[in-house]
Amino acid sequence: MDQPVLSQPASAANRVITLNLEPNDPQRLANLCGQRDEHLKLIEERLGVTLRNRGNVFQLAGPGPRVKAASNVVEHLYREAEASELTPDTVHLFLQESGLEALEEEEGSHGDDEVLLRTPKTLIKPRGLNQQGYVSSIRAHDINFGIGPAGTGKTYLAVAAAVEALNQQEVRRILLVRPAVEAGEKLGFLPGDLAQKIDPYLRPLYDALYEMIGFEQVAKLIERQIIEIAPLAYMRGRTLNNAFIILDESQNTTREQMKMFLTRIGFGSTAVITGDITQVDLPRGQASGLIQVLDVLKDTPGIGVTHFAAKDVVRHPLVQRIIEAYDHFEAEEEAKARAKREAREQEREALRQERLERQNGREEDS
Repeated sequence: MDQPVLSQPASAANRVITLNLEPNDPQRLANLCGQRDEHLKLIEERLGVTLRNRGNVFQLAGPGPRVKAASNVVEHLYREAEASELTPDTVHLFLQESGLEALEEEEGSHGDDEVLLRTPKTLIKPRGLNQQGYVSSIRAHDINFGIGPAGTGKTYLAVAAAVEALNQQEVRRILLVRPAVEAGEKLGFLPGDLAQKIDPYLRPLYDALYEMIGFEQVAKLIERQIIEIAPLAYMRGRTLNNAFIILDESQNTTREQMKMFLTRIGFGSTAVITGDITQVDLPRGQASGLIQVLDVLKDTPGIGVTHFAAKDVVRHPLVQRIIEAYDHFEAEEEAKARAKREAREQEREALRQERLERQNGREEDS
């Protein structure tokens, strides 16, 4: 049987793998490839490889770790194709659960290129190129933005980077900052002052700290104010030197608050601002400071910006599908609302034209 022909020369591919899928079952192969090879194209797109086949002989080309990951996915899917009808969603789940993990393990095994965060109780390895780039950006810039949906690790990795910097004495303290904006709940009924009211909202940050440092040590550091919980409202007038500052849920800052926060940063400090611009809980009509600042600072040197997407979600695979479903739904809702606005405008314009015609008719009669 002739070998499949790749669309790129082997020299540019780094590595070429030939895969013989047994048994040679045309029906299973058709199920594996999908309509018009849509399943194979999805694997190519997600893993950055070239994939061609003739019958049950598959040839994969690309960077070594990615080719290995793609080979694993194809073999797993072929086994799955015997018992059930494959869909793009099935392929997507296999990529998320097995192929991408294999890729990340391979890419993380190259000593000099390895990105690791060392904390007292655990060694944290960013997953995927986006997370690795995010950590590298935090280390390279004094101000960093991590933008994207829940579950992409943007806050967790920021906390890990802060703990590592404190442990290596690069900073003297860690500040955890959050705007006091209710996400459908009310703060007023909670006991205590504003810092105590906002404390439950910082629970994900606490949980990360407990995992990385330990419960007792976190309590001691908070007591000594080496770790400080600072509601955004309390930041005005301060200058923060030699600190690692994390502003979480920053999509709920106003424009004035965002400017105030960024101008608090002093010498020897690192700031990481995380948020999801699709989940703004500010009162209607109030613009998000995060959305504005991304435009204001887009050409400013020395500032790192990492955009996460649904594909970067590292929680249960369903979380990624939920985010994508919401994005699709909201896009449809926005399109419907836009169509209604345009229809109303057309109706108003038609009424206006009708009134003008009646007025002109009366003038002609008189």
